[in-house]
Amino acid sequence: MIVGNGRPNGHFTPCEQCPLKTLPCLRAFTASELDFVKQFKIDELHVDAGASFLHEGARAEHLYTILSGWAFRYKMLDDGRRQILNFALPADMVGLQGTVMNEMEHSVEALTPLTLCVFPRAKLYELYSQFPTLAFDITWLAAREEQLIDEHLVSLGRRTALERIAYLLLTLFARAQELRLVKDGSVQFPFTQQHLADALGMSLVHTNKTLKRLLATKAVSWKGRAFEVRDRAALAAIAGGDVSLHTPRPFI
Repeated sequence: MIVGNGRPNGHFTPCEQCPLKTLPCLRAFTASELDFVKQFKIDELHVDAGASFLHEGARAEHLYTILSGWAFRYKMLDDGRRQILNFALPADMVGLQGTVMNEMEHSVEALTPLTLCVFPRAKLYELYSQFPTLAFDITWLAAREEQLIDEHLVSLGRRTALERIAYLLLTLFARAQELRLVKDGSVQFPFTQQHLADALGMSLVHTNKTLKRLLATKAVSWKGRAFEVRDRAALAAIAGGDVSLHTPRPFI
């Protein structure tokens, strides 16, 4: 099984040894749920950084949970302009839209090398009919995706440029922190200013100038790929409020 530029792993991490299970931000499976998920997962897929493994308009036969790595969802306009919808991190599910609606309405690209848990579309009904708790979990994940899009729409429509960039960076930092990707207040962000510009609906020049304004506040620093929050309260004040995450949260 090969999707886009992905390649099957051939062997994969047993669900009992899933590294995501140790994260306190994620809810634990019951014994029966774990048995089903072990059967539901059919492979692991490796995707290289920069490769799009789900494509707008394509029929999706599988859905995926990110086991490791970062990705982003995006749409392309006819003239080549790109709008990044949001970013996907470990434990996030991608491809559900294409599984339920027969085809993808957006594309997904790997920001870093990705490892994906692969689940077949054909067994989704079995999950819904036999495991209502897991069915609720998938519904919750879909609702959370809607919530992220809601906040993104607020940023594009009402937040100032400085508020937009502060809120996005604070949100990504908070999400990385709950996944234990933050060390000593710093996280390795894998995206560029162009990714930020495409996410925030701003030109690259405007994004660069706005980011310099944010760095001048000393609330954060960003050198190379290392992003550090030095004063979270100050960053939250610039963003218009701190980010509240829902934990423990489900994953499949």
